Amino acid sequence: MTPADRDRFEKCLALAAQGATTGERAAARAAATRIAAGAGLTFAEAMRAVRPVRPDPAPRPPPRRSYPWAQPKEPVEPITVEELLRQKAETEAWRKRAAARAKRRSQKEQPDQEAYAAEQRARQAERDRAWAQARDPSDGVSGRVRSDR
Repeated sequence: MTPADRDRFEKCLALAAQGATTGERAAARAAATRIAAGAGLTFAEAMRAVRPVRPDPAPRPPPRRSYPWAQPKEPVEPITVEELLRQKAETEAWRKRAAARAKRRSQKEQPDQEAYAAEQRARQAERDRAWAQARDPSDGVSGRVRSDR
């Protein structure tokens, strides 16, 4: 049987096995018989030539489940009200601890911030006094806007 005949024979066998209708499957089997006869073989001989009979292999063991996603999931247990309340209490306790830490940190930094702000206020007051002294009040021009307009 030539490679082209073998290919046509295999295609006819596939159609004979999976055809949509019984007529289509019967026509495919008849075509496969004609191809085998053209090669000088019977249908059974051509089948053995194309698909040699193999002994049934030993059953394979099931594949290993080596990845966590391949493991079957455990059934989900519904959460209880008590568990929700416990989780809420834990969250609130954590928030209170975090707020207390932030407050302690702020109190440590606050004296430094207060000292810096006092220093800035003193410098600004000194600049204001220097500016006021630099003005010459004798020229009759004050820095105020007249309100009689």
